[in-house]
Amino acid sequence: MADEMIPIVMFVSMAVAFLGWIYFRYRARMEAQLTFRAAIEKGTDLGPEFLKLLGDEQQPNRVRDLRRALIWLAIAVGLVLIGFAVPEPEAMSGLLAGAALPFTIGCAYLIMFGIGAKRES
Repeated sequence: MADEMIPIVMFVSMAVAFLGWIYFRYRARMEAQLTFRAAIEKGTDLGPEFLKLLGDEQQPNRVRDLRRALIWLAIAVGLVLIGFAVPEPEAMSGLLAGAALPFTIGCAYLIMFGIGAKRES
């Protein structure tokens, strides 16, 4: 019975982490909306600096693409290193296959980063 619980706990914890991320992102946006409403009700001047401060939380796309690429490539390298640490040859091939997906996603983000650099210049 304990062996069946391992994948169940893994997928439930992944779902909880994903739902927590969605919830806290929603909550941050709602707090920004409440701040907008409070400022409008008080008659505060909503200048461009104020709107940019409240609404512009994300970085430029190029920087975000590079960071995501590095994270996905680091995950792929970590899976490969785990494969080298496990003494079984079947585990190595499985982890290499598992590392192919994050590696490909990381390469795609690097390509998007390069395309963004060409567009800016």
